[in-house]
Amino acid sequence: MSLVLPPLPGRAAALVPVLPLVAVPVLLALPPSGDGAGPADVMSALVVGYCAVRLVRARRRPLSPLAAVVLGLPVVGLALAAMGAASPEAALGGLCRYLQVFVLVPAAVLVLLRHRADFRVLAWSFVGLALWQGAVGVHQYVTATGASYRGETVRAVGTFGAQDVMGMATAVSLGLVCAAGIALGRGPVRQRAAAAGCAVLLVLPLALSFSRGAWIATALTCAVQLALAGLRRALKAVAAVAAAGVVLVGGFGVGTAMLQERAGSITAVTDAPDQSVTDRYALWASATGMWRDHPLTGVGLKNFPEYRDGHAPLALSSGSDVEGAGETYHRQSLLSPHSMYLLVLSEQGLIGLLTLAGSWLALLVCAVRALLRVRRRGPGADCALVACGLLLWQLTDFVYGDIGGPSTVLTGLALGLAAWWALASDARTDAPRRVAAPGRAEEAVTR
Repeated sequence: MSLVLPPLPGRAAALVPVLPLVAVPVLLALPPSGDGAGPADVMSALVVGYCAVRLVRARRRPLSPLAAVVLGLPVVGLALAAMGAASPEAALGGLCRYLQVFVLVPAAVLVLLRHRADFRVLAWSFVGLALWQGAVGVHQYVTATGASYRGETVRAVGTFGAQDVMGMATAVSLGLVCAAGIALGRGPVRQRAAAAGCAVLLVLPLALSFSRGAWIATALTCAVQLALAGLRRALKAVAAVAAAGVVLVGGFGVGTAMLQERAGSITAVTDAPDQSVTDRYALWASATGMWRDHPLTGVGLKNFPEYRDGHAPLALSSGSDVEGAGETYHRQSLLSPHSMYLLVLSEQGLIGLLTLAGSWLALLVCAVRALLRVRRRGPGADCALVACGLLLWQLTDFVYGDIGGPSTVLTGLALGLAAWWALASDARTDAPRRVAAPGRAEEAVTR
């Protein structure tokens, strides 16, 4: 006797495909579990498996030819670089990580999202994660329980800890970009007001992250979103940001000398750089030196640490200080050049950079073209602004940072949202059509 489960209510059934994707940001709200894959990474692997099972059962082509080419392009450079890895373990580990972030997770998002309502649910999960991590970060700053910065444990790092000081900055920045895109769209007034309020709230933890790269990427992205949204919305947003700045500086005392010094260092990096900037320049010089010696295929996946000292100038320090947020003081080795473009160039060579950056550029062109069509003819401006904003933020942040740590899985989800908007044939539909079938009702996916 077989057990027959009752059908889910309409709204609950409509959310089933997107819930595994939402579970990834939810699990990122948990503290890290130590070395190895965290809960969010494991969930991302399960999402890819779930997506594959759905495709097999539905017996349909997973991606359009254009989507397959754009998302599959990085595999060429990765395969060549994996052959140059120092060991099979390093090759497999690096290959799996790159495929997870830049191919498999974006493809799973592209397949599982069916319409703009699903897109918005996932975008709001980014905002929810940012609010939670931001709240933890502000508490760390106020109670001096964060990561160490200039001898004081005041750096907001959220639940990611001092080992991943960029984790909270990434989560908060992506959430702020999502909130800004929704607020600048043409959705319901309540939704836009709530998103605008969230964006303003997230300015504080972003400032307390002391991440100059995240500040630059977020400021540039929001400025582009404002320009694309129109003059009237731009003026309202600028007024809201100005008011938030007054509250932060005057009400919360965020304009501390430490924060002002950090902000001022953005424009003074060539005059009197601090040690972190000096190390970054040294790592960049090391990466370019590797590329000059191995121009086409690089030094191999995961091989940057092995070749670093042979190409680095003497100004490079032995590592960075890690302390606070539950960590005892220790030195952390500098294992990457802190620039995604230079990391790819050094380890995968020119072929790897052209294939990976070519995939991102194709996504950006397709996403902007879809945004311009929506601006002229139809709804969906909020999804367009979120998708283009996430992609632009990632491409800007990759100048100053690279993948690594639990927050990396957010990069895959962000690229997936951008890919869905840019490449999905149903990216401008609000909901799937319902068609009657003998004995049951099904949702037709117009992909």
